[in-house]
Amino acid sequence: MNAATTSLSDITSPVGLIAGNGHFPLEFAQRARAHGLSVVVVAIHGEADKKIESLAERCTWVKLGQFGKLIRSLKSSGVKQAAFLGGITRVDFVGGFRIDWRGLKMLSRLRSFNDDAMLRGIIRELEESGISVIAPTVLLEESVPKRGVITGRKLQGDLLEDAKLGWDAARTLGALDIGQSVVVRNKTIVAVEAVEGTDATIGRAANVRGGPGVLVKLAKPIQDLRVDLPAIGVRTIEGMHSSNLKTLILEAGKCLMHEPQAIIQAAIARDITIIAAECREDLATVYERDVR
Repeated sequence: MNAATTSLSDITSPVGLIAGNGHFPLEFAQRARAHGLSVVVVAIHGEADKKIESLAERCTWVKLGQFGKLIRSLKSSGVKQAAFLGGITRVDFVGGFRIDWRGLKMLSRLRSFNDDAMLRGIIRELEESGISVIAPTVLLEESVPKRGVITGRKLQGDLLEDAKLGWDAARTLGALDIGQSVVVRNKTIVAVEAVEGTDATIGRAANVRGGPGVLVKLAKPIQDLRVDLPAIGVRTIEGMHSSNLKTLILEAGKCLMHEPQAIIQAAIARDITIIAAECREDLATVYERDVR
């Protein structure tokens, strides 16, 4: 069975969850419980929300680098499958980072220390220990946008050209493992995402005046869809409004929307168009009726 294409019926209980920051770990645990699955959580110290403890059968807190403790916690609870969810934003090398021998072993096998290489290394260690890594979207299907115009209208004219430029730039940015988001205004790239994240990128775009801008957020071409999927929330929409960004382009089936209905309502209230496209060519052809 391919762990990346696991279906809900394939998931065994208890299911493991390696939790970083944000709301998605909580949503995953809630959805798992709603389907009768118990959840064993390994929560990243300084990142995961403490509320995750109330949703877990067992919750173990680890610091970054404690891969041995992470794996032991999952295996001792009988976990055969686990998902990654949530971001890591604060690396405290004094109090928040503690490398163990398993972590040293993993790092010694890496040829690169970029985000994707690190994640692949962690996945390899888990799978060599008998724990399959599954895509969290199996339990978060309602949060994954399908192809179509989600809010607003189809793209035309200058906005369409800006969206195409942003799509090309985001693809290039992702191929270099730099970031996932690009902001375009008046056929000019005004902000690109690096380690600071999408919210900061949107904020920087406000410094470049001009007409309504376009935010394009795509999965990296080399991205393992089981981990680190692009994600947005209501705060994304609020930031776009403050920076005069009127269009959001997402990659259909390859991103997560936290509380989709709240995002849709916020976008409608601020006259922001949201489109999920499967490819660059979709940008000119997708209509409301294409949602499926």
